[in-house]
Amino acid sequence: MKHSIKAFFLFTAVFLLNGLPGAGAEEYAVPHSGSPYVDPADLRDGQIVHVPTGVLVTPGQLAEAVSGARVVYVGETHDNIEAHRVQLEIVRRLYAKFPGKVAVGMEMFRGSAQPELDLWRRGELSDTQFRKLFGKNWGSGFRLYRSIFEFLKENRIPLLGLKSSKETEDRLREQGLESPLLPDMDLNDPYHKRQAMAIFGGHEPRPGASNPYHMLTLWEESMAQTVAEFLQNENYRDWKLVVLAGGYHVQYGFGVPKRAFRRAPHPYSIVLPTIVEIPEELKDREMRAEPVSIPLYESDFIWRVSYKVPPQNRVKLGVMLEELEQGLLVKSVSGNSNAQRAGIQKDDVLVAMDGREIDTLEGFIDRLQDKSFGDTVRIKALRGGAEWEGTVTIQKPENE
Repeated sequence: MKHSIKAFFLFTAVFLLNGLPGAGAEEYAVPHSGSPYVDPADLRDGQIVHVPTGVLVTPGQLAEAVSGARVVYVGETHDNIEAHRVQLEIVRRLYAKFPGKVAVGMEMFRGSAQPELDLWRRGELSDTQFRKLFGKNWGSGFRLYRSIFEFLKENRIPLLGLKSSKETEDRLREQGLESPLLPDMDLNDPYHKRQAMAIFGGHEPRPGASNPYHMLTLWEESMAQTVAEFLQNENYRDWKLVVLAGGYHVQYGFGVPKRAFRRAPHPYSIVLPTIVEIPEELKDREMRAEPVSIPLYESDFIWRVSYKVPPQNRVKLGVMLEELEQGLLVKSVSGNSNAQRAGIQKDDVLVAMDGREIDTLEGFIDRLQDKSFGDTVRIKALRGGAEWEGTVTIQKPENE
């Protein structure tokens, strides 16, 4: 019996030693990249597993389980339609349980955009202005979030901008960690840094070059600071916050969740919409990084999803466009294109399509994708200060 006890303590000591960062032999890590009981590859699309127990749950049970949290983090692969469907499902279910007591924070907007986001919630910012605000803060991809925005607007749900301001990011690039107005920056989590370095290719930046790990930390600390300020705001004392951000920022909890908890300890849950298989036609989108041993659960829940991206633009006018404050400037017109057949010319400013004002370049492209070959499109433009109108039946490009 004494030998058994001695052997047990020896095994425990070795087990713990191997779990320490930088320690000897093989490092301990949770199986299946952080899912100890169930390999996500064995799940069917739409199935949800509670990671710490391996128990499968329904969407309703998931909503019930996370309803005790103040913050629910829902990760995403930015271009995956299915991840955003999951995010909307969770927001819907939580709002049904806590009507008028749910806010949403998004990585896609900077904190500096908050005054305009508040105007939008009150109905004082037009859809065109809101779409331009998204483009200014994030870039393309508005249609991926459209259903989420429609639900938030319909129910007047507060939308918080989480990301750092451009001014703060520029100061970090120019002055490093000594720059003023940086949030409190924790650069010492060994697992977070190890994972980040794997993504950065395992290389520290060259002398004089900006440090990508410092910028990543700034993004996460800024998001965490906004989360903590929400939690500490008496006006939101009994509210829930759903955070929508890239999966890396919430995975394993060592990004935004840990940084927010450091500022304001609170109960939180992490849900990861997880892609297991990447379709062959989307392999070029896969981010490759060396696998890293992480002795942490990946999340509280894994929701397996397929990988679906918006279809490529099929319907094209055949023009190069530049977005103006009002309308789209035609920079060039391709020969034998739909635009040429419509009579559109270089330096025209497109202002309306089918009687609806053209707001943004991305919005114009999205509306074109609602068309099919053979449909008719009416274009209104400004040409030399005068209005011009043209009509064309959309044809497939000859090279397709």
